[in-house]
Amino acid sequence: MKTLTTSPLTAGLTGTALTAFAPVVWGTTYVVTTELLPAGHPLFAGLMRALPAGLIALAFTRTLPRGTWWLKAAALGVLNIGMFFPLLFVAAERLPGGVAATLGAAQPLLVAVLAVAVLRQSPSAWRFAWGIVGIVGVGLVVIGPEAGFDAVGILAGLGGAATMALGVTLTKRWGRPADVGPTAFASWQLTAGGLFLVPVTFLFEGAPPAIDLNAGLGYLWLGLIGGLLAYVLWFRGITSLPVTSVAVLGLFSPMVAAVLGAVLLGQSLGPVQLAGFALSLAAIVAGQVVPKGRASVSAPGDA
Repeated sequence: MKTLTTSPLTAGLTGTALTAFAPVVWGTTYVVTTELLPAGHPLFAGLMRALPAGLIALAFTRTLPRGTWWLKAAALGVLNIGMFFPLLFVAAERLPGGVAATLGAAQPLLVAVLAVAVLRQSPSAWRFAWGIVGIVGVGLVVIGPEAGFDAVGILAGLGGAATMALGVTLTKRWGRPADVGPTAFASWQLTAGGLFLVPVTFLFEGAPPAIDLNAGLGYLWLGLIGGLLAYVLWFRGITSLPVTSVAVLGLFSPMVAAVLGAVLLGQSLGPVQLAGFALSLAAIVAGQVVPKGRASVSAPGDA
């Protein structure tokens, strides 16, 4: 029987906790989208979350990509931001939060697959098994009898999980330049993703919606906290921690969304939901350990 050892977390427990802050904040997206933002403008919501924060960080760091990193930053920005954001908001608008969250919970499982295909890591039954447990746990937490299954929303939710999984895996594959900090690295991707969204937004949604005080506060929260701060910590974690360990931290997002739904929207949490919380937490903890001899091997930082 194989013994278990803690994954080589280069930043230790503090690094894991800081990285987990990102999906915790992202768990507020569902409440903010449905309660504060104008309906019917998911692309504009994604644009407002990405571009202003990226430009602010870029102006602060005054660091631009060099060489092949122009293309790499653009690719990562499109995957992690430009495609993921609008798919996330489409899913949030067209599906109950529980269904959208459960689809997003497939990301750790997809990352486990991509770690084999892209990072050349050995297949791990441990990762796959706990990835499935995480999806089941999130499903128990957030899917209720009123759950709806809009086809467009489901495709958007699965597409968002897939693009984010690929973006996370490539971020780990390429790392970041040794002389570039996490804030500059996040600014490249937020700016690239935001610029990608500008023509797409105006092509499909036309003029921006009217922004009242509630919407302004919502965009401010999503841009500065859910965008800039969260992605600085997230990309820092991806480059310093095992990629599959980081991906499973994303399960915090639907769990936080469920808690906020109970506290702010009066949604109930019964025994089934509590059992789902237990399974999800078990999957998160298990995602931080690997069977001995199967420790994740990071790919070269700039291949």
